[in-house]
Amino acid sequence: MSDIASRISERLQALSQPNKALLVRRFFKIAPGEYAENDDFLGVPVPEVRALAKGFLSAAPADLLPLLKSRWHEERMCCLVIWVAQSRQAEHPEARQTLFELYISHLPHINNWDLVDISAADLCGRFLLETHNPAPLAKLLQSRSLWERRIAIVSTWAWIKSGDISLTLRFAESLLKDAEDLIHKATGWMLREAGKVDESGVMTFIEKHGSRMPRTMLRYAIERFDAKTRKAILLKTRTAGIVRPPPLC
Repeated sequence: MSDIASRISERLQALSQPNKALLVRRFFKIAPGEYAENDDFLGVPVPEVRALAKGFLSAAPADLLPLLKSRWHEERMCCLVIWVAQSRQAEHPEARQTLFELYISHLPHINNWDLVDISAADLCGRFLLETHNPAPLAKLLQSRSLWERRIAIVSTWAWIKSGDISLTLRFAESLLKDAEDLIHKATGWMLREAGKVDESGVMTFIEKHGSRMPRTMLRYAIERFDAKTRKAILLKTRTAGIVRPPPLC
């Protein structure tokens, strides 16, 4: 482990809260057969991870890789928090490219929903938006990995922030038959964000696909609508005898 990674690891170990770690393990579904099987936690609260990360923003990105490969969730998170801050502060696209390449070549270590959600739009989406190249996301969208599919849809947030919701809508349509609840939630979340930019565009999507959307996806997508509109949409899109598709993997 590099010197900088060792220092961060030691600091996180010192902040460990075993009792909190037990609670977090239950929250993140780490039992055998669950989505985060074998993940492990120190019990360091997220604000403390973020506060620690602020002191290491000058670190060379590659020197933090031992943290991303760690068994400890908070060490992986700290690496990603630092990388996101470095990407946002970078003055030159070459720096963002370096971070993107590190990120995309170590996807197996970005293996829980919170790790995806804090990193994908900045480290993956923003760079690909700047280079006008969503093709890597389209490839991730077809992955057998739940986390890679989630990275694909959450990365479209970069396009949403630029005022373009078309990629989000295209990916959302591709994910209508996805079997994973965590994909339904992420897709609904991105549709909700897209609605802040183009509500009529999202409404048109819902009118076309609402009866085929998993209910969790739909409920997330319409959270910002007024109660009367939400109720009308849920009633209109209700279908009997919905059969869940088989898992992709």
